[in-house]
Amino acid sequence: MAAFRAMSRLLGNGSSQSLRFSSPNHGALPFQLVSSRGVASKLFVGGLSFYTTEDSLSEAFSQFGQVVEAKIVMDRVSDRSKGFGFVTFASEDEAQKALAEMNGKVLNGRVVFVDIAKPKIRFDDALPVARGPPEPPLDK
Repeated sequence: MAAFRAMSRLLGNGSSQSLRFSSPNHGALPFQLVSSRGVASKLFVGGLSFYTTEDSLSEAFSQFGQVVEAKIVMDRVSDRSKGFGFVTFASEDEAQKALAEMNGKVLNGRVVFVDIAKPKIRFDDALPVARGPPEPPLDK
């Protein structure tokens, strides 16, 4: 972020053009706006029945607006639903309306809990997990 500010100052002082973003959030960069908007229109749905399909989840939430994606998280080993999923709406208003209406309602015989999805935490830069004691050094 500091690098962008420094570039903005350099371009603004050294030439007739300066970096300006025409958005209501003057401090945010465009990629930050897209990222935050995507999370706000994505809902976490917990407590799903194992028999709920992505189509039935999409159909249940489509009464509140345009559903872009409905995804049920599956267990890799058993290939069964883990009992939760995500629904992405085209707008934040539709997502808020679905959140208010569907939280605590019954869907396929189970009470579902709806909340705004949290951003995915990335562990790409983390250290690897140790798996047992270290190998003894080989003597030559």
